[in-house]
Amino acid sequence: MGHMFYGGERIGANGLATLEIKNPATGEVVDEIPRGGAGQVDEAVKAAKEAFAGWSKTPASKRGQTLLDAAAAVEARQSELAPILVSEQGKPLREANLELHAFVRTLRHYGGMAKNIRGGYVPDLDTDTYGMVVRRPLGVIGAIVPWNFPTTLLANKLGPALITGNTVVAKPAETTPLVTVRIAEIMHEAGLPAGVFNVVTGRGSEAGEALATHAQVRKLAFTGSTPVGKMLVGKAAGNLKRTTLELGGSDPMIVCDDANLARAASAASVGRFFNCGQACLAVKRVFVFDSVADEFIGMLSEKVGKLRLGPGMEKGTMIGPLHTAGGREEVEEQVQSAVDSGAKVLHGAKRPEGKEFERGNFYEPTLLVDPSHDSKVAQEEVFGPALPVWRVGGLDEAIERANGTPFGLGSSVWTADLNRASEAAERIEAGYTWINSPQVVYDELPFGGWKESGYGKEHGIEALDYYTETKAVVVRRHQ
Repeated sequence: MGHMFYGGERIGANGLATLEIKNPATGEVVDEIPRGGAGQVDEAVKAAKEAFAGWSKTPASKRGQTLLDAAAAVEARQSELAPILVSEQGKPLREANLELHAFVRTLRHYGGMAKNIRGGYVPDLDTDTYGMVVRRPLGVIGAIVPWNFPTTLLANKLGPALITGNTVVAKPAETTPLVTVRIAEIMHEAGLPAGVFNVVTGRGSEAGEALATHAQVRKLAFTGSTPVGKMLVGKAAGNLKRTTLELGGSDPMIVCDDANLARAASAASVGRFFNCGQACLAVKRVFVFDSVADEFIGMLSEKVGKLRLGPGMEKGTMIGPLHTAGGREEVEEQVQSAVDSGAKVLHGAKRPEGKEFERGNFYEPTLLVDPSHDSKVAQEEVFGPALPVWRVGGLDEAIERANGTPFGLGSSVWTADLNRASEAAERIEAGYTWINSPQVVYDELPFGGWKESGYGKEHGIEALDYYTETKAVVVRRHQ
């Protein structure tokens, strides 16, 4: 039986209803977890608030070292954690290890940053008067984390929250809580004080909503879909708690006629099909100049054709199943919309054949060319292994198409022309733009969405601003 974790202890169901955790590749039940609700959230928040008194007064350098020690402990248990992640999420073992490596890297990034947290000094405000800007932690942070990257998206919140002196109550997705609870245990075994990091398992409509509305939670950090993000903002507004929202995206990639087509095709393939295409920040629409379209599409098609589908723990698997049956059905509807609109199917657009795929949520990597710009793959976020490609006449048309959705998360441009690259970077409405680069997120740079892709920043030193309150202090030297 799975557990929750708060106040430094494993918490069982204790009479609560439970939720089944199923393997997306087989449909088999791998565990059950307590279906926590408002009562369990309240207990976890109380534990976090009690721990805040001591943790916030701990020197920042010591908080940073504690986080570094915890990161090392998680890294040492990676061989235990990766199969758990595969079993509940469905991704290949190689990708599970990459995700856990990124979790550790992000915690180390913030652990090393802790000793550099500082405020400000303003001299000579008036005669014998100077000012200070004091930075203080907010208090208890609520972190709601989705199922697609349960650990890295947790680290984005946990790192900056903890080094600035806050405590955290996390609510993982109801389908991927197992690795989160185990990580919390490991981090506390490594020296994180009881109550500093707590985990409540359960449904978003119950435990998640309770966290969003709890009066003692000072900030809500959420990663997930745009509709759920909008709903949570309304819930959090009851006591004006701060919110950081990293929401959906439909990232455009523009491939110009002077681009390195081979590298661009490789970046498109990895950027779309990594994690079975289930990522907010991912290549989801490609616009390629007409003069090089056939060559580029041929290169991309060759790469997509080599992607091997299978269960996550099977050697050689490159793409696992979609996380849920409902997720697969949504992708199927979106692909069908593209086909009905006239798209040419180069790969996929169907479930794979074979007995080994019957029980899982598998869907073939799909490559579509020139669907209608009104089709679902053009206007909606596609959260699965389907990539549409359109021919465009030039950069102006490409940028106009790129900006033609409500989303603004990531984007990429491939060109040898610095002027084109600069123009695209300035005009594309997105929080992140890669130029001649695969979509790799760096802890050193701020990350956040524009438009309906959310607001607030994760990563970079900028993230600290969203986990602290600044206070102006005026000091007069003489009474």
